Amino acid sequence: MIPHKKLLIKYLFFDILAALLVWLAFVMFRKYINNIQILYFFEVVLPSRYYLSSLIFFPVFCVFVHYLTGFYLNVVDKSKINLFLATFVSSVIISITVFFILKLSDVTVSFRYFYYSLSVLLLQMFVITYVLRRLQFNQIQHNLKTKKWTINTLIIGDGENAQKIAADLENLVFQQSFVGYVSVFKKSKKTDRLKILGSFYEIKSIIENYKIERVIVALDDEEAADNQLFKIINQLYQHNVEISFTPGLYEILTGSARIGKLGINPLVSITGLNMPDWQISVKRFLDFLIALIALIISLPLFVFFAIRIKFDSKGSVFFLQERIGHHGKSFNIVKFRTMYRNAEGDKPQLSSAFDDRITPFGRFLRKYRLDELPQFWNVLKGDMSLVGPRPERQYYIDKITKEAPYYCLLYKVRPGLTSWGPIKVGYTNTLEKMIERLNYDIIYIENMSLFNDLKIFLLTFEILFKGKGM
Repeated sequence: MIPHKKLLIKYLFFDILAALLVWLAFVMFRKYINNIQILYFFEVVLPSRYYLSSLIFFPVFCVFVHYLTGFYLNVVDKSKINLFLATFVSSVIISITVFFILKLSDVTVSFRYFYYSLSVLLLQMFVITYVLRRLQFNQIQHNLKTKKWTINTLIIGDGENAQKIAADLENLVFQQSFVGYVSVFKKSKKTDRLKILGSFYEIKSIIENYKIERVIVALDDEEAADNQLFKIINQLYQHNVEISFTPGLYEILTGSARIGKLGINPLVSITGLNMPDWQISVKRFLDFLIALIALIISLPLFVFFAIRIKFDSKGSVFFLQERIGHHGKSFNIVKFRTMYRNAEGDKPQLSSAFDDRITPFGRFLRKYRLDELPQFWNVLKGDMSLVGPRPERQYYIDKITKEAPYYCLLYKVRPGLTSWGPIKVGYTNTLEKMIERLNYDIIYIENMSLFNDLKIFLLTFEILFKGKGM
């Protein structure tokens, strides 16, 4: 197995070390360019109070920029080109920010000195960071080539399609390590000839025992009948594994299939996103920042709503409900209570605009979707995102998957406060509307970008201001 967390920590350590070396080297350069005397050597080695504080701030800022560029996502799958470009882009951003945002006290001496200093900092930042990263990169590649580290890969299926994928896996020079096959919903005897490890009914124990990190679903036509593919994927999402499958005609025509780690055999990734790594990182940072600001600003509203909810009806101010989110894991969503206490009873019920279970003040909150303000706390914690498919209860997911077994595709992303589905469909009070919303949300996932998130966010504000929440 590949120690992903240890590798991430090592990259962080090397980046912090690089930042410290860069800043110390830059301090020495600035002292030299300002005609430092030998007697002041110790002022360079032991920086003044100003430079001492910057020795703390600068590495933190560098790591923050590296994070926003998406470098710390998928640290194992970096290529030489990716490593070079990511380091160069980060170095440019950091260097320019130091000069134009922090406004070093002496950068206005002359334009020549300004550009000279900027070039020196950029060169130091890139060279030192890249060299330390390249050392770590070379060590990773060595461990992969010598198969000290491998990605234990399991294939679901044991037919002709599965055996073709297995042949490619075994011919790879490094990285992938083919562990064996799992038969699809049928009892098969374990055999060394085909490396059949058992049936899909035993998938949990197989993944745990063989330390599986990647699963490829490679079904033949007869095995893929009756939505078998999505039934398998739904169960695989319960485990922390990378999931992909061999594409059919639809995936090939729509461009979902990608030539990836298996070379000539294209695969469709269920757990991977079309969104670039840097946008994923920026999206999460904006989620955290906006949620934090929103919670602080809306604190007076929280107090007012709490008083009105308590005055309106008996019961708690907040309403917690279990929902299914990222990777199919459950979490408690937080809302302002808008219904009378014990309104739902033992069986989950969908709400509508004329639902008599809704309190008078709750109807107002729902109209402007103000009942969802506490969900900024879910966003802050990382359970949710600002933009993403609305999370559903397991009870309704089970009903949806009978009609639309591809619901599991929503597990690729964090659920959100708003998305394309809720904007187009609104409140879903029937199973048909839920499926309609699901289809819009899948379109969103396949076209995820920061720009589309911004458009959805603006459309949501329009709905809120017009009071079209219900």
